[in-house]
Amino acid sequence: MTVLSTRPTGRPAARPLRAASSLRAPGLDWLLMLAALALVVLGTLLVWSATSTRADLTGGDPHAYLRKQLVNVAIGLVLMVAVLATDHRWVRILAPLAYLASVGGLVMVLVAGSTINGSRSWIQLGGMSIQPAEFAKLAVVIGMALVVAERTERRWGRRVGSLEVVVMLVIAGVPAALILLQPDLGTMLVLSATVFGVLAVAGAGRLWLAGLTVGAVGGAVAAVSMGVLKPYQVDRFLAFTNPGLDPRGAGYNTEQARIAVGNGGLFGQGLFDGSQTRSGFVPEQHTDFIFTVAGEELGLVGAGVLILLVAVVIWRALVISAQAGDLFGRVAAAGIACWWGFQAFQNIGMCLGIMPVTGVPLPFVSYGGSSLFAGMLALGLLQNIHLRSAGPLGR
Repeated sequence: MTVLSTRPTGRPAARPLRAASSLRAPGLDWLLMLAALALVVLGTLLVWSATSTRADLTGGDPHAYLRKQLVNVAIGLVLMVAVLATDHRWVRILAPLAYLASVGGLVMVLVAGSTINGSRSWIQLGGMSIQPAEFAKLAVVIGMALVVAERTERRWGRRVGSLEVVVMLVIAGVPAALILLQPDLGTMLVLSATVFGVLAVAGAGRLWLAGLTVGAVGGAVAAVSMGVLKPYQVDRFLAFTNPGLDPRGAGYNTEQARIAVGNGGLFGQGLFDGSQTRSGFVPEQHTDFIFTVAGEELGLVGAGVLILLVAVVIWRALVISAQAGDLFGRVAAAGIACWWGFQAFQNIGMCLGIMPVTGVPLPFVSYGGSSLFAGMLALGLLQNIHLRSAGPLGR
């Protein structure tokens, strides 16, 4: 029996259609994933070491903060997987809702937030403290990226014009103003650097970038002269310029941090054996000054490995940005890299005395649910962007 072919003569057979762009993906960026998870594991050990002998924090239970951080890690992993598995189109659809939720959280902080260390930045939910400013960093990045993407897809123009820059600055300005009212100077600095990086990657003109730089310097001077900053925040900057100015007051944190890092030498005093750490001389050592634990107990080698892991995470974020299949992914990934990069530099720098003390966590390492949750959400978004990219995994 002869079977007649319905295919037109001389034409090649049609290729099967692919249902989703994710089918073209080479897989997860495992180097990014492993580096980030290594930071999480290392951070959990450092938090445990920094708190195990602090009865004033743990109530006599040396494993209290270890259990809390493990719960934070578990929740963070769930959030990461949820974002990673979400369809790329839904990520963009939910971006405005995420932004509005972060702004709502910042407003709620000012209305009914808790004041810790002079800053009203936390909301108490049951037994957990949530810091909305941490989520605002990611919300601003995806909000600005969405504006750039919509401009391109609707063919408003080939370059980012003044209108788009203004819209992006408004998106960033609302959370920034609310954060400044808390006041949370550290987060404000990180957010400013992130916004500048997003605008540069998006293609904003040089005049805009130069104007923003001059405006930021002028705004900082005005904030100090008009009394917007709290006296302790001004003292921290003065102590940065002259650590010996008030060694028992504003300069105490920096001085003790330097001593702890210097005690580590080349290979450190051993995990759980740091003299400064076990004595509790460094304030907020499990959060803002977590790097001093690495410096003292793991030494120059261990602290160098930690910095290397941070560098790998930032590098892979930039690679994902360069290979993103759409402008939204490119700008969002670059913005996340700017956020993590500047925040890590600020945190490590203040532990070494080369940056003023502003109170920002080290991404993936410091204790705290909000910082870790925001970081894991951003990690999931990076993997989501990578999975939907047409190009091969980083060269």
